[in-house]
Amino acid sequence: QVHLVESGGGLVQPGGSLRLSCAAPAFTFDYYAMSWFRQAPGKEREGVSSIVGRDGTTYYADSVKGRFTISRDNAKSTVHLQMNNLKPEDTAVYYCAAAWARGLVDVLRDGEYTDWGRGTQVTVSS
Repeated sequence: QVHLVESGGGLVQPGGSLRLSCAAPAFTFDYYAMSWFRQAPGKEREGVSSIVGRDGTTYYADSVKGRFTISRDNAKSTVHLQMNNLKPEDTAVYYCAAAWARGLVDVLRDGEYTDWGRGTQVTVSS
């Protein structure tokens, strides 16, 4: 059973914006790292951004710093990824993932995560 459901992907021109959402009603965000990963065709899956635990500390891959913002709405059990100034190299399937925060070593390493959504396609093209 899939407990994470992504939405908000689509086709956008370079320089444009998209906002991804991840519905995660089964997770208490205070105890989890909620993260976004992406996988482009022919490439390995890579960590994009994470928001962790009670403090909501955020992490970003260098490639998206200053352009992407992760946030969460505890009341709605939803995690968002606001993506601005999108580039063609951002094209990928974006996945939401969850991991128990305690003991987490590398928040942007996919091997740390036990729960995954099915993904949403983001295509950046003119």
